[in-house]
Amino acid sequence: MTRKERLAKNETAVRGGHEGSRASKKRASRPGARRKRPRALDLSASAEPKKGLPVGPMRISDFYRPLKKPVTLRLDADVIAWFKKDGRRYQTRINAALRKVMEREMKSS
Repeated sequence: MTRKERLAKNETAVRGGHEGSRASKKRASRPGARRKRPRALDLSASAEPKKGLPVGPMRISDFYRPLKKPVTLRLDADVIAWFKKDGRRYQTRINAALRKVMEREMKSS
């Protein structure tokens, strides 16, 4: 096959010129693909009191969640490994550790 023939064949394949082209084939759903099923609602859990919530009077500060801001931060590899060893949500644990240091310094000054 000459170069011109290859180019002509590729052009028709890209444009969907004949049945064997990639562009003309319809995408079939993958046989192994799973669809997410809607989960059944369990309302019995909502009737139970939540653990960790204070029983006494509530304040606005009990529900306060600071805004999160995405940043790029360069940390030592061993520090990241130490936080990741406990599994998921390691960024939340790093944030909690930094908050603890911040609050301690705010109290001392």
